[in-house]
Amino acid sequence: MDTALLKGRVVFLLRLRPDSGARFLDAYQAVRHQVAAGVPGHLTDQVCQSAEDPDEWLITSEWTTLDHFLRWERDPAHRRLVRPMRECIATASSLRFVVREETSC
Repeated sequence: MDTALLKGRVVFLLRLRPDSGARFLDAYQAVRHQVAAGVPGHLTDQVCQSAEDPDEWLITSEWTTLDHFLRWERDPAHRRLVRPMRECIATASSLRFVVREETSC
């Protein structure tokens, strides 16, 4: 499998610090517009909040290839850009996938 040619999906499972949801969402809004406008390979993203736990969040993003995401993640500009979001996060885990099959309408 040549993963360099396959679309990438990145999933972040987050637990925010108590009462930081609004600040986190504001920081996410600033980041997503900059990423959508200028990060090579970025296709789309979503931010989701648990219906049962207001401090549990999920971010998914889709990339032309997983390599595009990995290059952006290693860029020092990425770390500076997401710092306000990270300040709201108590714990996080990251999952990275290549898209093997896809159904679209």
